[in-house]
Amino acid sequence: MAADDPSRGPRRARLPSWATGLSARLLGLTFAFVMLSEVLIFAPSAGRYRVAYLEERLAAAHIAILALQATPDRAVSDSLEAELLDHARAYLVALRRPDGVKMVLGGENTPMADASFDLRERGLMAMIGDAFMTLAQGGNRILRIVGSSPRHPESVVELVIDEAPMRLALIDYSERILLLSVVISSITAGLLFFSLQRLMVRPIRRLTESMIAFREDPENGAARLPASRRRDEIGMAQRELIDMEEKLRAALHQKTRLAALGGAMTKVNHDLRNILATARLVSDRLADSGDPEVQRQTPILLRAIDRAVALCSDVLQFTREGPPRLERSRFRLAPLIDEVGAFLPLLPNGGFAFVNQVGEAVELAADRDQLFRALSNLARNAVEAGAGRLEIAATADGGRLSVIVADDGPGLPARARDKLFQPFAGSARPGGSGLGLAITRDLVRAHGGEVRLIRTGSDGTVFGIELPAGLPG
Repeated sequence: MAADDPSRGPRRARLPSWATGLSARLLGLTFAFVMLSEVLIFAPSAGRYRVAYLEERLAAAHIAILALQATPDRAVSDSLEAELLDHARAYLVALRRPDGVKMVLGGENTPMADASFDLRERGLMAMIGDAFMTLAQGGNRILRIVGSSPRHPESVVELVIDEAPMRLALIDYSERILLLSVVISSITAGLLFFSLQRLMVRPIRRLTESMIAFREDPENGAARLPASRRRDEIGMAQRELIDMEEKLRAALHQKTRLAALGGAMTKVNHDLRNILATARLVSDRLADSGDPEVQRQTPILLRAIDRAVALCSDVLQFTREGPPRLERSRFRLAPLIDEVGAFLPLLPNGGFAFVNQVGEAVELAADRDQLFRALSNLARNAVEAGAGRLEIAATADGGRLSVIVADDGPGLPARARDKLFQPFAGSARPGGSGLGLAITRDLVRAHGGEVRLIRTGSDGTVFGIELPAGLPG
């Protein structure tokens, strides 16, 4: 069987497994970050441990050399000297007191020092560097150590020792720190993992599952998420997702009904228009009647038939249209506004004023025919609402163009303002379909702009259209 079989429908999206999902990444990152923190802590700890080790050796050396003070000539036998040096684990021990007295243990057969360190002058970075240098040594070095006695800081102790025992002690300390770091990292990662798994990952997976279920069956309300009482961002996201799904479900239901209406209108539109055409023909003949009453009522009948034909055409066109297809070009706006005024219907009693306030230099990049259609809908609505004056102006600010359409009509009623851009619901006049403003909004949004009602009242209505002035990048 083929991998992609169209007859079986789209493949259901699957959430990632535990090993490849957010949970495993969260666990790994937590462990890695805690280990990194432990490494950053270990570096100064190792340096400090090395210094503490050497200070212990200085303290032991100071105690060992104090045996010289018990002898009159500050000298001991060779066997006692060897025992004292073995106790201090040093080849040579020297002490210089503040009163100038100097004492030395050893001296004969003392090996040459490979490196010398003065603990009184070592900073933090030097301590860290010395510790890692000790760990990196493959063999044994002879070290000369100088520092203040931990018990008598005014006395200076000098000793020569092997580095290998200190290196072994430092390795043992590092292994203990590593083991402790692994334990701490594991415990911290586990606690953080289970906490975030409960607080974040599981709710996010529920949100994802809900979105997948909604995508596969948008009209099924049984798969909706339960309401959340959480006050954090995830709780807010869950509530907003529930609200969005409900609104989309209602919109899909409405669009399904509109699609069914469009299909029905397509079937009856042809016959209905033939019936209306026959009625128009009969009405035209009635206009030639000599009866004054018939002549007076015939224009009213003709306008009613024209509105019915226009309504059928608008409904059929709205249900058939898909997303607007734009063919952009750059043109001047003022001539287009003149064309909009030229195609407006004339009032029966005349006296209508159309004012084009757009400057000759104003240009934009848009679909000229679609923009003409959008502006014509706004202008025609103003005329049909009873406006005696219509004015269109435009201003350019940076890369945006603002078009203002203002009339002096009676204003929009409250029921029209509440559902202004909804088809079949936002009509401002009796018998209207409300499609003009809905189509205008779709056309303007297709250009990347927006149309809005600025104000309306007994002194007129003002609409604003915001458009990008340039071609899209």
